[in-house]
Amino acid sequence: MVITNKWYTKIKLMAKYLSTLFIVQPYEREDNIAFLSCGIALYLGRIVNHLEDMFYADPTTLEGYGAKVNMKHNVLKIDSKNKKIVVQNLKTEEIFEDTYDKLIMTTGSEVGIPPIGGMDNKRVLLCKSYEQAKKIYESALNYPSIAIVGAGYVGVELAESYANTVHDVTLIQSRDQILNNYVDKPLSDTIINKLKEHNVKVQLGERVSEIVDGDQLTIKTKAGHAYKADLVIVCTGFFANTDLLRGQVQMNGYGAIIINDYMQTSDPDIYAAGDSCVVKFNPTGEMKYIPLASSAVRQGTLAGINVFGDIRRYMGTQATTAMEIFGYTLAETGLTLKKALASGINADRVIYSDNYRPDYMPTTDLLTIYLVYDKDTRKVLGAQLFSKHEIAQSANAISICIQNENTIDDLAFVDMLFQPNYDNPFNYLNLVAQQAIAKEAKEKETKKA
Repeated sequence: MVITNKWYTKIKLMAKYLSTLFIVQPYEREDNIAFLSCGIALYLGRIVNHLEDMFYADPTTLEGYGAKVNMKHNVLKIDSKNKKIVVQNLKTEEIFEDTYDKLIMTTGSEVGIPPIGGMDNKRVLLCKSYEQAKKIYESALNYPSIAIVGAGYVGVELAESYANTVHDVTLIQSRDQILNNYVDKPLSDTIINKLKEHNVKVQLGERVSEIVDGDQLTIKTKAGHAYKADLVIVCTGFFANTDLLRGQVQMNGYGAIIINDYMQTSDPDIYAAGDSCVVKFNPTGEMKYIPLASSAVRQGTLAGINVFGDIRRYMGTQATTAMEIFGYTLAETGLTLKKALASGINADRVIYSDNYRPDYMPTTDLLTIYLVYDKDTRKVLGAQLFSKHEIAQSANAISICIQNENTIDDLAFVDMLFQPNYDNPFNYLNLVAQQAIAKEAKEKETKKA
């Protein structure tokens, strides 16, 4: 059994399943494993004191499970026809061959480098790996003004972290909203206002064309504008790191490896997991590229189980995520309304806004929920939640609804606890679904009239 380089959190669990019957040989080209890049913003914001705390596993732990861990070994070539790999020991520079019975590809993703002039400047940094995170941290100590290009999760979290550490922050986004893969525009506008309240300058509809060196860097856009900063961090997305298998297994248009329900590729002796492969996105049933640590750890465990046969089926994902921003929690799952409509679904949404618990309690906080549903089937398709109250677990509840193909009618009356410390007699998830039912009933009556 060979596992190729740059693996993530799933390896820790995978090794337990594999080491009892196989000789397990993971190859990793770096000197560290299982780095949780989603924790970089916590480190930059001084919430986590040590970047090393972001490692989910270590080679010694894996060796304790029986794996023969090969650190600083770069896999140069895979010959799937003959079940061989070519490896270079980066310490000795020796190149050698190894063979496998089953191969698991967990080669992860790489930061997408956009076609922007000046990307080779030393003050232009990327954000994903342990080494990149260290460089960002050390550089930011010396530079008061920072521009962030790209306003997905990484970009927004970095903007918050730097605003909290008294940096001058500019967030530059090519689209007309931020977090466009996760929230609809009204909620994007709400979060932008929170960023602006903390002096983050948000520039929308600005596609960067060039970064020019000088005492300060000048970030030029295709719209003809220019922004100044001492340091630029580019966060424009990721792509699957799958060149080793290109032309040997089926991939989608983005280079992500296509898998079946048992993590198996088009080659029956090769499995894939994590950012190197697609996921089954349950709200639409499509196989999509959505790189998330939560999917990676599940897929990796399943790959480790299913090399012994089709034992446990992959359930797919709702791409459920959450982030904290200036004391508020944003949590989301499934489809936004915009993406649902773009997928050809006859979708609609309701927006619920009220305090999360009774007004007679000493304190309470406003909670906003965007619930997206299919008007034809009434199935729940997605939700976005925003509040100072901790509502991340409510996104998990909606994720289960989507997974199980529950309707707004199911959600409206599903059993949920009531206790004034936590909610009202009808939980807010019941109430937003009841709001959707009422909207559909009103539309039906209007059509009759």
